[in-house]
Amino acid sequence: MTSAVPGTLAAFLCFFSLTVNVSDATGQETAAKPEKETTEIKIGYLRAYAPQLTLSMLDLPPRDEGVAGAEVAIGDNNTTGKFTNQKFSLDVTEIKPEGDAVRAFEDMIAKGDRYVVADLSAKQLLSIADIARDKGVLIFNVGATDDSLREEDCRINVFHIAPTRSMLADALAQYLMVKKWPNWVLLYGSHEQDHLYADALRRAATRFGGQIVAEKEFKDTGTARRTDTGATQIQQQISVFTQDLPEHDVVLVADESEVFGTYVPYRTWTPRLVAGTAGLVASSWHPASEQWGGIQMQSRFLKTTSRRMLSKDMSAWTAVRAVGEATTRTKGDDAKKIGDYIRSDDFSVAAFKGQKLTFRKWNLQLRQPILLGDTKSVVSTSPQEGYLHQVSELDTLGVDQPETKCALK
Repeated sequence: MTSAVPGTLAAFLCFFSLTVNVSDATGQETAAKPEKETTEIKIGYLRAYAPQLTLSMLDLPPRDEGVAGAEVAIGDNNTTGKFTNQKFSLDVTEIKPEGDAVRAFEDMIAKGDRYVVADLSAKQLLSIADIARDKGVLIFNVGATDDSLREEDCRINVFHIAPTRSMLADALAQYLMVKKWPNWVLLYGSHEQDHLYADALRRAATRFGGQIVAEKEFKDTGTARRTDTGATQIQQQISVFTQDLPEHDVVLVADESEVFGTYVPYRTWTPRLVAGTAGLVASSWHPASEQWGGIQMQSRFLKTTSRRMLSKDMSAWTAVRAVGEATTRTKGDDAKKIGDYIRSDDFSVAAFKGQKLTFRKWNLQLRQPILLGDTKSVVSTSPQEGYLHQVSELDTLGVDQPETKCALK
């Protein structure tokens, strides 16, 4: 009788050999499979910078204003990028406030930047806008608040994160009218940007029913503002400057140039509230904002940068996050596809303001709530309750579609 054990052993050894070979082959196949390539997305940051004079030492902008917000957003993008095989980097270039932006911009393009966060003047931004369009580069404006950039000088490749002067003025006007303080005195500086903000306040008054009962221009005579004698001289002028004003509820200040505005509160001839560029100020962000998860953003920014988050930081953060969101959704680094996606109905970006933010199709301005605050806290947020709109309440701030002069090109 023949034993079955040798046959069984032989069958087992044969099966084991086949299993090992198949497993080994599978392992070799797995090892040979290449890892998915990581896409590097380069974002440029072009800023016009020089130390600024301010009437208060507390208002001196930090050296990294704006840039810090962009850097925090790069970190946020890369957190998501680990799962989507995308890596984001930031390339910062500085020029003088009156410098030539074209040469610096072309250098950034040569380095591969296809998305540029721009903290420039309106003139500098326009000088690079058409070059960027022809090169397939998207620009995200975080500095210039000029309405003209969204209207007669609008471009199809320039997205505006910073709110316009008209949005800021409208936000303030809505609040003053809700509080039933309709009679205003307008004090404005003698520089171009002061006149532009004064124009926005006049428009807001007409739009929402406010009455500007008097206006006065404060001439910049070149006084040494940061010296003891210069500061004292301007402070002493305020009381006399406001002495002959008619009855009013609020003093509106338009002093973007930082010549006199900080000295208006508590120094007027009659005791009145102050708003505009001093007192109650409208802005896209506030260092004390805690609503809608804002405390989480504030804490994270403070931990990363060792200072408070300012409006330009938030604008830059939002711009970089918009690129991150669009590249994730489109699953690539094609600037044309990303531009098309950001302009589409599908795009939105969360920015700790209570709702998802989108771009207006007619001028590529970011819709956003505007915070009204003093030096310590957020007083209110516009749009105010009761100001309705057929599309979005956010479109009650700034130039609405029926009013626009923009023809995107």
